Amino acid sequence: MIQPEMALPKAELHLHIEGTMEPDLVFRLARRNDVPLRFASPEALAGAYRFTSLQSFLDIYYENMAVLRQAEDFTELADDYLRRAREQGVRHAEIFFDPQAHRSRGVSAQALMTGLGESLSKSLDRFGISTGLILCFLRDQGGEAAMECLREFLPYRDQLLGVGLDSAEVGHPPSDFRAVFEVARAEGLHLVAHAGEEGPPEYVWQALDLLGVERIDHGVRCLEDPDLVRRLRDEAVPLTLCPLSNLRLKVFDSWEQFPLRRMLAENLVVSINSDDPAYFGGYVGDNYAAASRHAGLDPAAARRVAAASFEASFIDPARRADCLAELAAFG
Repeated sequence: MIQPEMALPKAELHLHIEGTMEPDLVFRLARRNDVPLRFASPEALAGAYRFTSLQSFLDIYYENMAVLRQAEDFTELADDYLRRAREQGVRHAEIFFDPQAHRSRGVSAQALMTGLGESLSKSLDRFGISTGLILCFLRDQGGEAAMECLREFLPYRDQLLGVGLDSAEVGHPPSDFRAVFEVARAEGLHLVAHAGEEGPPEYVWQALDLLGVERIDHGVRCLEDPDLVRRLRDEAVPLTLCPLSNLRLKVFDSWEQFPLRRMLAENLVVSINSDDPAYFGGYVGDNYAAASRHAGLDPAAARRVAAASFEASFIDPARRADCLAELAAFG
């Protein structure tokens, strides 16, 4: 029997496409591209996913990414995600990708955009999922590298929904990226940023005030600052929560600490997402189901969160209306 949390129509707004690469696909692409791996099997690789921090995850995440070399690799990666997302009720997905992480291997902007575009351009017809692509800057590489990356991808502006900011947060404040976000805004791109996951509430303030973002990815540490909570509520700034990710990366030690109940009680706009599901134990429906079991996400709250996911998206208004109507009629 399919769990209701799985089938509930929803949007996914916080999903790194490279983080959907399951161990069997890592090995398949390694064979295709003749890339050596230090693990003997997909099972051995999966057994290494015992993370103690964001950085411990990023180390193996970037290591696995080395198997992605050709346009067809990115097509297969996106197709695999979309198949799983369809099974978990996703109707719309705004997908992050990290081009700077691929440049060191000589992967061109053309290969990335051709490969991802081949999948995403057909996603609505093939999987019933509308999609958008958000180019993320690696904050540990700094603002100048981010600007260089953006300019490299502006020829593909028509394939981009927006830009974001991700990777190692601590010590890399949003203020370092003010100039590149100003250029992105002038290009008409939507703006989002990871802030307030491991970094302090001040990073959320900076993302709002200096970068002008429309959504905050994670943002769980906002609760340490009552003035920030008040602002997020008053301005209805969406927060894209990733429960299983936060538990796996030790942002919180237990479900009792995970702040979903309090955020809903504070009337914050929150959605539930999967982040890097191949590494954190579940896709978006699995995150809903886990939150239902452990964090007080009852059926009414699940519908509220699913509706917020569509409302917080950058989706076409007609498509949003259709998705919300389907959600209202669900069950």
